[in-house]
Amino acid sequence: MTALAEKEKMLTPEIITFIENWKDKPGNLIMVLHRVQEEFGYIPRDAAFEVAEALEIPVAKIYGVITFYHLFKLTKPGRNQIAVCMGTACYLKGGQDLIAECERVLGVGLNTVTEDGEFSVEAVRCIGCCGLAPVVTVNGEVFGGVTTKQMKKIIDSFEEK
Repeated sequence: MTALAEKEKMLTPEIITFIENWKDKPGNLIMVLHRVQEEFGYIPRDAAFEVAEALEIPVAKIYGVITFYHLFKLTKPGRNQIAVCMGTACYLKGGQDLIAECERVLGVGLNTVTEDGEFSVEAVRCIGCCGLAPVVTVNGEVFGGVTTKQMKKIIDSFEEK
């Protein structure tokens, strides 16, 4: 019996069925990883090993894909996920200042999670709202023309009361 078999499995029956349906299709790994991340909010280490076993591929290939595409996350994000756009328009209109303000207000650096698990902050390449630059999203909700003064108010509006 392998060490993996001795542990409780992470992948749900629904994910296993999804893997079985995609196993022999081109592009299966990315589709499966999207499904796993949809379930957990990130790709847990144990889940990556189970996917490798189910698809009969090396774990290194899984991590190669996860680390290549910025959409995949290796750590659990905060309950409230802040994304600061760093596309050209947002960058030129103060995107970096918004990141610095998030770091100051939350007391954590970029690509980290607050100690209480409430917030995570990441820089993203382009949100696609260049006319609203600089843009921030929180849990997918778009805020345009954001100033550093507005950043704390936006964060405060998502804090659990």
